[in-house]
Amino acid sequence: MKTNALKYDLEDLRVFATVASLGNLTHAARVVNLAPSSASHRIQNLEAAIGTPLLERLPRGVRATAAGEALLRHARRVFAQLEQLHADLSPYALGIRSHIRLWANTHATHTYLPDDLAQFLKRHEQVRVSLEEHPSADILRAVAQGDVDIGIVAGMPESPNVIQLPYREDHLVLVVARQHLLARRKRIRFESVLEYPFVLLNSGSAIHTFTMNAAAALGAHLDVRIQVRSFEAVIRMVSAGAGVGLLPQSALSEQDLTHRVVALKLDEAWAPRHLKICIRADRELNKSTAALVQALSQGALNGAV
Repeated sequence: MKTNALKYDLEDLRVFATVASLGNLTHAARVVNLAPSSASHRIQNLEAAIGTPLLERLPRGVRATAAGEALLRHARRVFAQLEQLHADLSPYALGIRSHIRLWANTHATHTYLPDDLAQFLKRHEQVRVSLEEHPSADILRAVAQGDVDIGIVAGMPESPNVIQLPYREDHLVLVVARQHLLARRKRIRFESVLEYPFVLLNSGSAIHTFTMNAAAALGAHLDVRIQVRSFEAVIRMVSAGAGVGLLPQSALSEQDLTHRVVALKLDEAWAPRHLKICIRADRELNKSTAALVQALSQGALNGAV
């Protein structure tokens, strides 16, 4: 079935989004530097192109219709993607030679990568890195499909399309407040702590997904008392007695272990964390990406933990 092409441009979308967000045509027209009649004309053209009213005219101002609300959501995503596009491209105009896409799990993102990337970028000033946090399974899939240049994962099986290189060795531990009933223990099984309330990173973080799945594998549902945005926040909440937490050993400083929390070793096969660098097997890396892979691998060669 043949359909008519929609005839509108980004400026039409921008005018509509501004009007719908502000709820006032005259005010929005000033914001986008148009006369109110010109702004109204653009919205009328947009409504004609889409084939349905987008704004409801009120005695004082306007309000988006159901179709208008849907268009507004999409328009905001479009503009956000355009801003990201500009952010990704603008460094090249300044002489940037390479832009590396790196996905990593929560563990690597919050412990080793900040220092490793900072050192790498000091030595390679004309390289930019986009770092995103994702679960290991998603990272491995993205690397295999060629969507990202480098991945950092933990506990993933070998894949024929992906080369996995050593990065770091670590261990997940249960952290409890120093006055907690479990604080005198040295080791514990995960199933033994499922009755306690937990402090976790926010839903959507890789370690949150991992912890919830570990409980589900035991047929249990965690009592998540609070979700926070960083390992440091988990440590602070656990120290204050809000619950217990699951963290990599490397996230805990000597001061944390001396004054704030106690770390119990988990007797679980999944507790040791073998962090791996992932690259696509048949992909030829450019000079900058290869240099970053080598720099990240150096941590394993030096035995850093």
